[in-house]
Amino acid sequence: MRPNGERWRARYATDPARTRGRLIPEAGSPTRSDFQRDRDRIIHSTAFRRLKHKTQVFVHHEGDHYRTRLTHTLEVSQIGRALARALGLDEDLAEALALSHDLGHTCFGHTGEDALDTCMARHGGFDHNAQALRIVTRLERRYAGFDGLNLAWETLEGLVKHNGPLLTADGHPTPRYAARGIPAAILEYDALNPLDLWSQAGPEAQAASLADDIAYAAHDLDDGLRAGLFEIPELRAVPFLAGLLDEIDRLHPGLEPSRMIHELARRVITRFVEDVIREGGRCIAALDPQRVEDIRNADQPVIVFSPEIAAADAEIMRFLWERMYRHPGVVAVRKKADAIVNDLFAAFTAAPSRMPEEWSAGLDGATEARVARRVADYIAGMTDTYAVLAHRKLYATTPDLHWELPSRGLPLAEP
Repeated sequence: MRPNGERWRARYATDPARTRGRLIPEAGSPTRSDFQRDRDRIIHSTAFRRLKHKTQVFVHHEGDHYRTRLTHTLEVSQIGRALARALGLDEDLAEALALSHDLGHTCFGHTGEDALDTCMARHGGFDHNAQALRIVTRLERRYAGFDGLNLAWETLEGLVKHNGPLLTADGHPTPRYAARGIPAAILEYDALNPLDLWSQAGPEAQAASLADDIAYAAHDLDDGLRAGLFEIPELRAVPFLAGLLDEIDRLHPGLEPSRMIHELARRVITRFVEDVIREGGRCIAALDPQRVEDIRNADQPVIVFSPEIAAADAEIMRFLWERMYRHPGVVAVRKKADAIVNDLFAAFTAAPSRMPEEWSAGLDGATEARVARRVADYIAGMTDTYAVLAHRKLYATTPDLHWELPSRGLPLAEP
C-alpha cells in the first residue's frame, strides 16, 4: 500500500502524484489522492443522484429490478475497478471515470437524447458526452470557489475521450464527429484547458469504456430475459451464448429459469473481463510503455477485446438491437417519451419563466440560442419522474409510459 491508501500501480499507469492539476488550483488532501477526491466529488454531485430515476432501457417504474442509469453505472464501476486492478492501473481514476461516464444522459434513456438533439439541431445539437463535461465544469454549483466540480485534468480528459480521440493527428474530426463537428461545449473547454483531443485516452479511461460495453452486454441480456422480450433458447442464435448455455446445462442440468439467467449473465461478464485482461496485457507488453504518455501517444488503444470476443460482443449487440431495443413495446414507449421531451422543450423555450427561477434567471433579452441551451440543460437534468410531472403541469394530457410486460413467472423465493 502507498500513502493515502493507494494501491500498487504499474509504470504505465496514471500517477495522481504527477497530475496536470485542476483548472482552479486547490491545496492537496492529506488523506486522499486527487483521483480519490474526484471520485468522491462525483458521487456527491446532484447529477449522480439523479441517475437513480433515469432510464437505462425500460422506464424505471416498469419494475424495481430493471437497470436504471445508476445501477448500470455502479456495475460499470465494479468492472472497471476489476480491470484496473488486474492491469496495474490507477483504480481510483478508473472508478471516477466509470461513475461519471453517464452523467450527461437525459431522462428516458437514448430516446431523451435523440429528442433533445433534434430540438437543438439549429443550436449545435445535443451530445451526452459533451453534456457530462458541462455538468462537471459548469452546471454543478456546490463549491464556494468555482462552478462545476473542478476535477483533475486526467479525469476530464478520460471523460471526454473514453471512446477514443476526437481529432485526427492533422486536426480534423474523427469519423464519429466528421458529419457534425465536435460539440461546442468540448471545444470551448478545450480552448480554456487543452485536453489533447488528438491523442488516445489514458489506460484507465480505456478500461472504463470497455467496462461499459461489458455491463451493457451482460445486463441488457438479463433485463430482456426477465422482461420476457425473448426466451433463453432464442439466445442460441448467438454462438458465443450457445456455448455458455451448454456449459450451464452440463454443470447444472434442469436449472430453473431465474438462476439460469443469472448464471448466463455472470459468465458473460467473466469471459469478457478475463479476455480484456489477457488481450490488454498482450497489447501493453507489445507496446512496452515506460510511462502513461506512451499509451496516449500510441496509434491504437491498448485496453481492448480480442478479435474473438469483439465479434461475440457485436453479435450480442445485434441480437439485443433486434429483439430488445426495437421491441414493439419498447418502441411504443420511446415514441411517447419523445413526445414529452419535445413538448417540454417547446413550452420552456416559448416561455422560459415556466422553468424554476434558478434556470430562468438572466434570460430576459437573451438570444434564441442561449435560451435553447439553457432549456436543454434543464431538461437533460430531469429524471423520468420529474419530466412526467413537469409535463402534467403544462399540458392537459400526458402520455402514459406504462406498458404490460409479459409475466415471466420467475420465483423470487422458495414456494
